[in-house]
Amino acid sequence: MKKIRIIFAALTGLLVLVTGCSDEFLTREPEGQFGQPSLQTADGVEGILLGAYAMIDGAGLDGTADWNVTVENWAFNIASDDALKGTDAGDQPEQSFIEAYDFQAFNGHITNRWRSLYKGVARTNDAIVSARAVEDIDEARREQIIAEARFLRGIFHMEARKMWRMPPYISDEVYDINDVNSTLVPNDREIWPLIEEDFKAAAAVLPETQSQVGRPTSWAAKAFLAKSLVYQGWNEDGSANIAKLEEAKPILENILYDGPFSLAEKFQDNFLVATRNNSESIFEIQYAVSSAADQASSRGMGLAHPYIDPWGCCGFYQVSQNLVNAYQTEDGLPLLDNFDDTDVPADINAEDYTSPVTTPLDPRIDHTVGRPGILYKGFKIYDTDFVRDLSYAGPFFSKKHVAEPEGFGIGGWGNLTANNYRYMRLDMIILWLAEVEVELGNLEPARLLVNRIRERAANPADFVPKATKPEDGGRNDFVIEEGVPAANYQISTYDDAWTDQDFARKAVRFETRLEFAMEGHRFWDLVRWGIAAETLNAYIASESEHRSYLSGRSFVEGKNEYFPIPSQAIDRSFKEGTATLTQDPAY
Repeated sequence: MKKIRIIFAALTGLLVLVTGCSDEFLTREPEGQFGQPSLQTADGVEGILLGAYAMIDGAGLDGTADWNVTVENWAFNIASDDALKGTDAGDQPEQSFIEAYDFQAFNGHITNRWRSLYKGVARTNDAIVSARAVEDIDEARREQIIAEARFLRGIFHMEARKMWRMPPYISDEVYDINDVNSTLVPNDREIWPLIEEDFKAAAAVLPETQSQVGRPTSWAAKAFLAKSLVYQGWNEDGSANIAKLEEAKPILENILYDGPFSLAEKFQDNFLVATRNNSESIFEIQYAVSSAADQASSRGMGLAHPYIDPWGCCGFYQVSQNLVNAYQTEDGLPLLDNFDDTDVPADINAEDYTSPVTTPLDPRIDHTVGRPGILYKGFKIYDTDFVRDLSYAGPFFSKKHVAEPEGFGIGGWGNLTANNYRYMRLDMIILWLAEVEVELGNLEPARLLVNRIRERAANPADFVPKATKPEDGGRNDFVIEEGVPAANYQISTYDDAWTDQDFARKAVRFETRLEFAMEGHRFWDLVRWGIAAETLNAYIASESEHRSYLSGRSFVEGKNEYFPIPSQAIDRSFKEGTATLTQDPAY
C-alpha cells in the first residue's frame, strides 16, 4: 500500500464508492453504501479506514464545504483575540456572525462542522465493525485497524466536545448499518471519559513507530490522551482541576523525556512544506498535490490566502492588531500586562519597501504575521495590497499555513498546497507540562520548560532577513541583506526565579499564545482556562478602535464558550416521535 500522504490524493474516487453523499448527521447513509459486500474484505476495510482519515480535514464533506470545517479550525478561531474574518464585509456572512459572538443554531458553518465530525465518527465505527467481521485479515492488522479507528474516533469526538457543551458520543456498540436510527442517541452525558478511553485503547495497541507516514503511533495516542486531560484541567470558573492535571503530568513527562522527539532547530520548520514530519512532529495531517491532482491538498486553507498574486484569493483569516501588539518585548520579555497599550505600526518606507518600525519584537511575529515591510515567506515584501479591504479588516495577514515558493501548489489552484498541518508536536507537550507544573505549585520547572521554547525562538538563524526592493525593481522584486534581521528582534529567557504563581500562570499562557497563534487553538485555550469572557471583552473594547464593525459586540459569559447544536441536527434526531438531541440551555 502506498504511503498515506500519497494515497490521500486518490481518495475522492474511493469515497464515492464507499460513502456516497448524504446530509445525515448522526446516522450513516442508507442504501447500504457503508460495509457493502464488496468492501467486506481486508482491502475493503483498509479503504473504509482511509475514508475516516479523510474526514479529519473535512475533505469528504460535500466537496466545497470542507474549508469551513477543516481541522485548522480557522473559521471558528476568528472568535478569538488572534484573528479577524478578513476579506470584505459581504463575503461569507456566516463568519461575520461567529466573529461577532452571534452564534445561531442555523449558521451553516456550525452545521457543517457538526456534520463533518459525526460523518467522521460514522466512518470510524464502520471501520471497527467491518474489521471485526472480516475473516481474510491478519489478526495483528485487525487490531491495528481498530486501534487507528479508535484514535480517529477520539479526535472527532474531542473536536466536537470543544465546540459543544454536551455533544453525543456515538460508539461502535450502538452502530448498526441496517438501522439508520441506531445512532440517534441522547446527548445526556459528559463524553470526556469516553474520549479518554478511545485514546487509551489506541495507545495500548499502536506501535511506537509507523512505516507509513500519517498513521498514528502510540506516542500520538498518548499525546492526545494528555490533551484530553489538560482540556479538563480547569473548571468553568477558572479554578484548576488538580486531579486531571496530575493524571496528565506523567503522560506528558513520558512523551517529553522518553519519546523520540526533539524541538526542531527553527520555529519556522513547523510551517514549511520542506520540513514536514520533522523531529518535533508527533502527528500531522498529511497533504499532497501533483500536477494532475490537488484533492489531497490543504483544501481547508485555500481561501485563507492573500488577495494578491500569486494567490489572488481570497483574503480570509487576517490578524488582529491585538495579536501583533502581543509580540512586543521589553528587555527581551513579553509585556504581560500592558502589551496592548501601544500599537505596533504598520508603516512602510515607500522607497525600498522596508519597515521603519523599531519596536522591540519577538521574532516569532514575522513567522506568524504578514506585516508591511517584511518579506512574506520568500514571495515578496508584504504591503497592504495583500489585503482585500484595508478599511475593513486592517493591514495584517496570516502566514503560517501558506506554503513557501518552493512548495507553492502545482495542482489546479495554487492556494492548495502540500503544507501539512502540525496537529500535535513537541512544543505543545512542553507548554502543557508547564501549565500543569504551575497549577501544582512547581514554578521553577515551569520556568525552565518555557525557556526551552524561548531559546528556540531566539535562534538568530531563524530570524526573517531584511529584504529591500531595488530602485528599478517591480512589485515582486527584492534583495535579501544576508545576516541582517528584518526587524528589531529582542527575545530572552526568564532568568529570575518564578516565585509567584499568578505571574507564572500568566507567563505560560502568554507563551502559549505567542507560540501557537493563528493555528486554530486560541479560542479554546481561553475557554478551557475559564478566562474567555474577560479576555475577549477586553479585546473587543480595544480592537473595535481599529475595526469599527466590532463596536457594540460582546462575549456573553456562560453562553459563548460553546456553540449551539445545529437545529438541523436536532430536527433529524427524532426517534419514536421525540428528539434525542437537546439544545444547549444557553441557546
